[in-house]
Amino acid sequence: MFSFAFVIREIEIDDFWRAGLPLIDVRSPGEFARGHIPGAVNIPLFTDEERARIGTLYTRVSAEKAMTKGLELAEPRRQWYLEESRRAAPRGEVAVHCWRGGLRSRSFARHLRENGFEKVVIIAGGYKAYRQHAHAFFENPLNLRILGGYTGSGKTEILGALASRGEQIIDLEGLACHKGSSFGSIGCGCQPTTEQFENYLFGAFRETDPCRPVWLEDESHNIGGVNLPLPLWLQMQKSPAWFLRIPREVRASRLVKEYAGYGPRLLTEATGRIARRLGGENCTKTLELISGGHYLDAAMILLSYYDKSYERALRLHSCGDVREIITDCIDPEKNAALLLSYCGPGAVSIRKQAAS
Repeated sequence: MFSFAFVIREIEIDDFWRAGLPLIDVRSPGEFARGHIPGAVNIPLFTDEERARIGTLYTRVSAEKAMTKGLELAEPRRQWYLEESRRAAPRGEVAVHCWRGGLRSRSFARHLRENGFEKVVIIAGGYKAYRQHAHAFFENPLNLRILGGYTGSGKTEILGALASRGEQIIDLEGLACHKGSSFGSIGCGCQPTTEQFENYLFGAFRETDPCRPVWLEDESHNIGGVNLPLPLWLQMQKSPAWFLRIPREVRASRLVKEYAGYGPRLLTEATGRIARRLGGENCTKTLELISGGHYLDAAMILLSYYDKSYERALRLHSCGDVREIITDCIDPEKNAALLLSYCGPGAVSIRKQAAS
């Protein structure tokens, strides 16, 4: 299928970002679904089944037999590869990668180069090198500001209001497609894998200015079914935090507006997931209230549990720099302005206040 008339240049991942080229990932669909570089287009050289067959030949027979089978399987799709690549890179300039920058990406790149593409490069080390780069990034010191507050405080909306004021923010729950609690999947799509969540997160940090702080919402180590990179989470626990203390009744009313429209079935299922931690009596009463449409009363019981849980998590901030902002306002624009007014000296540290 592929000849060797062109020598394909390798570029490091940093050089690829500076070049701004479209990116084609030639790994199988399953590999791509588990994790990929954000923005990459998947044009698989082989299906998942074909890749497995070639891998078996490689390990049990020989590399030569595996290569022969690969060429045989790819041959009928020569034109399809070109057509899909032209859609992905209409200017004829593109970067290509596979798992380790090996035979798959080199063969695919040569095929493009021999059929009209003017500039084709491969990512040195492939996707594996990208993942190593991402892991290493979160080991570096990061300039973080943490927005805390009890469940129902509208922290995600406050982050959006901060962004409109020119602050740098990363919406962890948006990237994770989950709002963090047992109810967090309601109204959200399917979550990415933890691997892909890390890729999205790395991409989001890359777009920020490291000399300026980045606001993140306070989170536990996991958000639904995905985990934060441990080095990042540990840095979050040691970063300055601003804690919004909003009355429970105000937060309960906000949660009713956010969730009641989804109906009792989803709310009942979410409550059932925390039944043991909520306690038998509280769980039974909450389920009765949801069934009867008394959502505000149900929210008050649920928030009693979540507030205690958050108080325990707040103690993880080992640096002690947790500043409290007391307000009865739920408007995200007003709370963003209030938060920024407290970013200088003068806000009271919760721990210092407790010790006095």
